Amino acid sequence: MKKKSHARPVIGITLDFNGNRNEFGGKEPTYFLRARYADAIWDLGGIPILLPLSEKKKTSELIFSKIDGLLLTGSGPDLPPYLYAEKQKFRFPLVQPLRFRFETDLCRLALKHHKPLLGICGGAQVFNVALKGSLIQDIPSQIQTPLVHRQKDPAVKKTHQVNISRDSLLSRILGQTLVTVNSSHHQAIKKPGRSLRINALSPDGVVEGIEHVSHPFAIGIQWHPEWLYKTDISSKKIFQAFIQASKEAMK
Repeated sequence: MKKKSHARPVIGITLDFNGNRNEFGGKEPTYFLRARYADAIWDLGGIPILLPLSEKKKTSELIFSKIDGLLLTGSGPDLPPYLYAEKQKFRFPLVQPLRFRFETDLCRLALKHHKPLLGICGGAQVFNVALKGSLIQDIPSQIQTPLVHRQKDPAVKKTHQVNISRDSLLSRILGQTLVTVNSSHHQAIKKPGRSLRINALSPDGVVEGIEHVSHPFAIGIQWHPEWLYKTDISSKKIFQAFIQASKEAMK
């Protein structure tokens, strides 16, 4: 009889990258991550490892080979619209090219090697664009909705509901088809990428989640469970399922 493994899976966490913002080091290249991402992984059974960016694919592959699961974090700046064949319609700051190239490489490696992937907010958008999907560039400007997707309340407050597709992996994880979430995004998924399906919608029809149709665990969500997992059971379940899938990938 095989003994049950109690080893923690190693979860690689992507970082925000700055080359010129004063609050993040000025012109000195600086990594930035809210500690809540790493705390959630550690508290719920994983080992968080922060991933330095690389322009070299061989280096990305080496970094990727050392992790059991991939967590794509949110970002303040937007993805450049040219990545999904659109012109930039609104003057929002854009993500540093080094970051989105690195994260795109990691997304594709996770799918190729069947390692678990969880994208949160901007991370879900990267996941979608990496698979040739597109984005709504600015929800308030492009969608008529009374629902506020970039809440003014603290992120520990839940502000609107999300409907979960009944036949999705996400619904099996949560054990329910309606959850209440926090919300801090002005962009959203417009067209799902290749082999991706929508698994969650807000009441106004804005996409709140995607998942890969054939990968064992590749999910993107627009809300921020890292702010809620200590008090909200659905947020906790998302991280637990991700870490458990990563643990199984260790084998």
